[in-house]
Amino acid sequence: MRLRPAFTGHEVAFATVDARHFGEVGDCRFHTIRDSNKTNKIALMLTLFDVIRVVLWERPDVIVSTGAAPGFLAIRVGKLLGARSVWVDSIANAKQLSLSGKLAESHATLWLTQWQHLETAEGPFCEGGVL
Repeated sequence: MRLRPAFTGHEVAFATVDARHFGEVGDCRFHTIRDSNKTNKIALMLTLFDVIRVVLWERPDVIVSTGAAPGFLAIRVGKLLGARSVWVDSIANAKQLSLSGKLAESHATLWLTQWQHLETAEGPFCEGGVL
């Protein structure tokens, strides 16, 4: 939600693993998807199906993710449909990039970290923090 001002004037849909955020999105479309990680392959597949459903429904031009497996899956599915993407590695990963963040390198149109000491010449790039 801290990135929301960047989307002013654009048609926006939100997808999250936490349905409690519904009241925060105003008149934007809202989707809830299952959370998962690499340790539970069945849950990961169910998340993939959720992501495919949302991306096919929304047909986004750009996907912005702040991390984790569901966001990475959204970037991958979106790329197959021609969507551009921005990966902003989670603020929680201050010492090293998240696994999803590392995987996003070859799939995201723009690969970002919020921590200047994690920036490299090849990416991820640090363009400032969300906070």
